[in-house]
Amino acid sequence: MKSLLVTSGRAMLATEVIGSGEPIVFLHARVADRRMWGQQMREIGASNQAIAYDRRGFGETVAEAEDHSAVEDLIAVLQSVAGESPAILVACSQGGGIALDAALRYPSHVRGLVLIAPNVTGAPKMTHTTRVEELVTRLAAAEARKDIEEAIAIRTTLWLDGPFQPEGRVTGAARKLFDEMNVAALGLSPTGTNIDAPIAYGRLGELLVPTLVMFGDLDLPGIQERSRYVAANVSRGTFHQISGTAHLPSLERPQEVTSMTAGFINQCKELQ
Repeated sequence: MKSLLVTSGRAMLATEVIGSGEPIVFLHARVADRRMWGQQMREIGASNQAIAYDRRGFGETVAEAEDHSAVEDLIAVLQSVAGESPAILVACSQGGGIALDAALRYPSHVRGLVLIAPNVTGAPKMTHTTRVEELVTRLAAAEARKDIEEAIAIRTTLWLDGPFQPEGRVTGAARKLFDEMNVAALGLSPTGTNIDAPIAYGRLGELLVPTLVMFGDLDLPGIQERSRYVAANVSRGTFHQISGTAHLPSLERPQEVTSMTAGFINQCKELQ
């Protein structure tokens, strides 16, 4: 494993690289950092070049507040580590939105997409049940007043356990890591505004690369619906439902996520 800092604007992006060969870049969710991909990095890195980094405002990345582009940060990491070699992007949630935007803006840099419960920039506002809306409102208030304990408790309900599941459904190492990642992120200073235009929702049909979309069946219904929409509207999309998981299957079902991702990577290699 190699650790390095990639410069992008006034940010030093904490980046981890395992292995060599085909570049596979992992983009984390908004409620995580690069550590959410621990098992995937180790196993995928055994026969590829696995790359994961902390975005601005997460993990070990250090960034001054400035207008910035999350897509340009991704491209900076990719070019710094892999040069001009096109990559397969493996992305969850907010990371999925960045991956989709990057594939549209820089098609020569992306040769495949694995998207888990992806955000889609430009998508219509998602409608939620009353309970979820209440949790989202409470979370925004807790984050605004920097109540880290309350914010993590609500994030755990929404994104780890699942909002319609028993509290404490996910236990052990996955829950401990979720807490650690969110404590780190919520304790960092603001990093400025992401200025990327929200382009993806109306342009999914322009994506010509193979795309695998996955989601957990305990995730928010709107996210499951949006995931199916992405798979159906990209040119070469398939989807896979992961049973018994909410928003972060890489923590709950790491081996299933790893196996599906490895199989997709091998299929992409066969198409070369």
